[in-house]
Amino acid sequence: MKKIPNYLALVLLALSSCFGSFSEGEIHFKNGEYEKAISEFSANLFINVTDIKSLHLRARAYEELEEYQKALSDYKRILSIDPTYAQAYAGIGKLYWKIEDYANAQKNLLIAAKHDENDFEIMYLLARAFLLNENYKSADEFFSLATKLKPKDAKSYFYQGIARSKMGIPDGAAGSFNMCLMYDPDNLAALYNRGLARMSIGYIQWAIEDFESYLKKDPEHVNSLAQLGLCKKILNDPSACRYLALAANRGSEIAKLNLEDC
Repeated sequence: MKKIPNYLALVLLALSSCFGSFSEGEIHFKNGEYEKAISEFSANLFINVTDIKSLHLRARAYEELEEYQKALSDYKRILSIDPTYAQAYAGIGKLYWKIEDYANAQKNLLIAAKHDENDFEIMYLLARAFLLNENYKSADEFFSLATKLKPKDAKSYFYQGIARSKMGIPDGAAGSFNMCLMYDPDNLAALYNRGLARMSIGYIQWAIEDFESYLKKDPEHVNSLAQLGLCKKILNDPSACRYLALAANRGSEIAKLNLEDC
């Protein structure tokens, strides 16, 4: 076997140093050095033009730098190589999400979900898109899938509760908010909405507990004051008027409408 002449070996070494590597780009990306990462991935793609991993992380780096058109171009290039690559559809969906085009976000995230049904973030964002597009039934279904993938993720239960409230299913909403509070006990929005859901299905005493718990953490919350007054009024509790008057003085229209018997 012939040996490579020394001068040729030096030339090859010099040439190889001009080209990037995925691993170096990945290190820069993880360190938040997005411009260096892009440079490394671009150099690697000069030789490995169909390297999907480099294209994907370069697109992500462009996203972090808010160069969305360049990111979109890379995602589309990935799909020209592999039309089933779920993360490219998800990436496009996230780009549309960032510009608040939720219809196109939903469209691309739905395709991503078809190609990868085990990715939590895809399922969660798809459910959020359905919620924002007022397709509450589909939102509920995909939040259920998301909770199966990450059973302890509080935010999936919270938004599922919102979807169920919009669908007029207060008992289901209460259950979702309850799960949210199990994993995120400081979520005041979930606490307040659980109180509303419990109130609407006649669990007045439990609703009172929720509104009182909220007011212990935020005594100035006008809506909780008003709802607490309404709950106490339903139970003919004489303290109801005090809460309603306090809420009315702070601008609550609901409280003002219910002061006539006080």
